[in-house]
Amino acid sequence: MSEYLLNGAPLAVDPGVLRAAAYGHFTSMQVRDGLVDGLYLHFERLDRSTQEVFGRPLPADRVRADLRAALELADSGNLSIRVNVFATAELNLLVHVGPPAAPGTEPLRLLAIQHERAVPHLKHTGSFDLTYYSRQAQQSGYDNAVFHTPSSDISEATIWNICFARGPHITFPAAPALPGIRQRLLQRALPTYDTTPVPLSELSTYDAAYLTNSIDPALPVASITAGEHTITYTPHDESAAVIAKAYATQQPQPI
Repeated sequence: MSEYLLNGAPLAVDPGVLRAAAYGHFTSMQVRDGLVDGLYLHFERLDRSTQEVFGRPLPADRVRADLRAALELADSGNLSIRVNVFATAELNLLVHVGPPAAPGTEPLRLLAIQHERAVPHLKHTGSFDLTYYSRQAQQSGYDNAVFHTPSSDISEATIWNICFARGPHITFPAAPALPGIRQRLLQRALPTYDTTPVPLSELSTYDAAYLTNSIDPALPVASITAGEHTITYTPHDESAAVIAKAYATQQPQPI
């Protein structure tokens, strides 16, 4: 008989579940008054990823039922929710509920690091590298890391997508990256945008840069350091207004 201990005490969770949950994918969302920005895109992501990773569909109705159960258990409509999908004999949903997270308020100083996540188009559970490089950047005196390819094209940050602005025009990097829910909402709402390579050598040609994820709709970037060069960005009202206006057209959906 196998036994597991955590910090010297018997582990109450089935270790088989822990092993199975290590191979899977997830989505994270912020719930406000029972509403979620881009909920239909979360359902789409979960279904698409489940079909790719496990070869079977994940109906939106099943996910919605588990989300509603989570809200009922928490007795609150204001939460952070993470839905993990993994498989034993059957397909399983592991839903984690926590307090709501507030968007960041201070622009971030980023260290550019050459790295590409494994299978970058999936929001999978292999996140060791993201934490590792985030810590490396912080230990070097920066707030977090942004990744670039071997050919020096910006791709994404550790837990955010990134976009750049020239005047009112928004550019998204073309390098392989996770298509984030917030990024997809923004792209659907912007009147115009482009997706093109963003080389490190051209960072100074942009007026501003923004990080987006489920918590931060448009967190400004203060600077990006690559080697001995640091590009600094100052508040840019024109592009910030364009992004805010685009988001304002996207209505959240009820769970």
